[in-house]
Amino acid sequence: MTEPKQPLTDVKTLVARVAETNDFADLIGHVPYAKFIGMQVNRFGDELVFQLPANDDNIGNPVLPALHGGVIAGFMEMSAIIQLMVFMQTSKVPKVVDFSIDYLRAGYHKDSFAECHITRQGRRVANVHIECWQTSRKQLIATARAHFLIE
Repeated sequence: MTEPKQPLTDVKTLVARVAETNDFADLIGHVPYAKFIGMQVNRFGDELVFQLPANDDNIGNPVLPALHGGVIAGFMEMSAIIQLMVFMQTSKVPKVVDFSIDYLRAGYHKDSFAECHITRQGRRVANVHIECWQTSRKQLIATARAHFLIE
């Protein structure tokens, strides 16, 4: 059994350590939902690719079986938040202002991936475009657009 994480008091220090070491486990460990769905992060140069491993607890339709739409949306939202935190070196967790998702096809019971693109960054608001796929980046299962308040 793992020990519970200490409360997160210094976000900026944690984010700086993550950006330096590329070890996202501690950051994800402080986000109960990300930890619950099994989210992982891989860094390739200046790009982050987020992974949602196949997990029976994330299934919404056992007949197909397919991922629950809320799990897909939550995974994509958490991906955008972590992307902003790492690349903008935030001192606080960005707050969601608006999140809009388009489901394009069923997300089956297999690993899913997401990539985020910060499309506009103002002084206080950032816009992020998120794409989610499983087998091929050319066959997206969902896309989303999100706006975040950054302090």
